Amino acid sequence: MADFYITNEYWFAAIQLILAMFGVGATLTGSDFRDVAREPKSVTIGTLVQLGVIPLSALVFISTLGLMGGIAVSIALIAAIPGGASSNFFTYFARGNFALSICITAITTLACLFSTPIILEMLIGDYMPADFVMPRLLIMREIALTLLIPLSLGMLYLYLFPKSAVHLSKWCIRGSLLGIGLIVVGSGMAGRIDIEAFGLNNALIIVFLTLLFAIIGWFSGRLTGLNRADCSAIEMEVVVRNVNLGILIKATLFPAAAIQTAALGDTVLFALLLYGGLQMLIAAGLIALGRRSAAAHSAC
Repeated sequence: MADFYITNEYWFAAIQLILAMFGVGATLTGSDFRDVAREPKSVTIGTLVQLGVIPLSALVFISTLGLMGGIAVSIALIAAIPGGASSNFFTYFARGNFALSICITAITTLACLFSTPIILEMLIGDYMPADFVMPRLLIMREIALTLLIPLSLGMLYLYLFPKSAVHLSKWCIRGSLLGIGLIVVGSGMAGRIDIEAFGLNNALIIVFLTLLFAIIGWFSGRLTGLNRADCSAIEMEVVVRNVNLGILIKATLFPAAAIQTAALGDTVLFALLLYGGLQMLIAAGLIALGRRSAAAHSAC
């Protein structure tokens, strides 16, 4: 199993991401975009926070703490990826603006075709080996093939088969979660998830990064005067990031079979999985707060 996973790590990452994005696409309709377009302030703020504030915050975070090597690459990658598919469903459970969450996810997913390579190069270009060249075209191709095309096909499926789209979407998301589980198991069996090698200090850095993103998400909507539902959507989009895409980019840049970058790749993978777990805990808290706030508003 360990050898099989190392040889096929890319496909584990790609398939689970394709399933996730197809599942999200199967919930998107043109009306979702039209409804939010009538009130562009919220989607503009959410998009700017994702593509501007978060990368700049990560840059300050890396510079202030003097981070280098694998942990700096990890933080840059987490900041460069857009909101994940789960953010939409978590927003729904938190009684947030579901349509706004979907729109921000879709827009930042489209934008990441160009923004992700640029952000990575800006944040970690100086921390990579001297002979390393950022494969921008390769990253853009991977994003197009594993995010944009599955997202579009999911929307097409919803248009053609609306009755079964919701059911199929749920199973695609579940399949993606299973894929993440297989990645964790495969990496663990291959000895690539090692807390001692990762280090307690690095683990605490990822914890602080998660809290920083949560704080940014919390204040972004409130400082700009958005309503409760819109604030909830932006909070989820900022905190719940597309770790699936991060794992795919990690597998592309630092494949498990490449011995020369194995240690760096292991650090990045551990950081992504740790952030993925922490973001779920933060999301659970935001869901509880959102439901309580929504109940209070409806009682008034």
